[in-house]
Amino acid sequence: MLTIGQLAAAAGVTVRTVRHYHHVGLLPEPERDASGYRRYSAQAAVDLIRIRTLADAGVPLARIDALLHAEPTEFAAAITDIDAELQRRIDRITESRRRIAALASGEGIVLPPEVVAILRRMRALGISEQRIRVERDAWILARALDPHSMARRIRDKNAGFDDPETIRLYLACDQAVDWDPSDPRLDRLIDDLDAWEIAYGRDRGRPDGLELVFSRIVEASPAWQRVVEALAHRARQRRQRAGG
Repeated sequence: MLTIGQLAAAAGVTVRTVRHYHHVGLLPEPERDASGYRRYSAQAAVDLIRIRTLADAGVPLARIDALLHAEPTEFAAAITDIDAELQRRIDRITESRRRIAALASGEGIVLPPEVVAILRRMRALGISEQRIRVERDAWILARALDPHSMARRIRDKNAGFDDPETIRLYLACDQAVDWDPSDPRLDRLIDDLDAWEIAYGRDRGRPDGLELVFSRIVEASPAWQRVVEALAHRARQRRQRAGG
């Protein structure tokens, strides 16, 4: 037979908790023995562990009382239901944790995993965070304005990062962010980008035709603005010559 302190220790609760369960009627309080002490049986320890476990799982005390008096098959079925509900709670918490973690970068909140992987790939190549933020914003806008093009964009972007020349030009554009718009080095960069546009079949005049330099870029750098404007001008001239 167990004292109340021994019973509480066996179940991993406090004596105060045991007395609370007595008060609400979940755990019967035994009569005092000849020495004036209340002694608890092994069954009381089993019941207390069941009460504590169910309560820790979030089962209301009223339902716990019903379960303690249920038939074994009914009790087993109820435990299965409780376990399923716990799994649903775990799944919700896991998803919440994933979304909370995504807040740190701001990328996984509105962008699919394939695009987040592209941004990670850019970081691994040594592209600056400023350029990556511009890229991220461009993806967010593209997804909002033309979601059906996302799969093609993702394929094209990954293919580009498999090409050494594309990577070289990405890094060159990245380095040019703080250049003065009149810097003569921009002339060589514009020539290289223009040649890339022609060689890779991107010289078609469509709004998303410049895969290396998104329109969003011009807001971040006067040098990039000059690059974008120069490339657009050359593309228009070629189309005019072709049409004439």
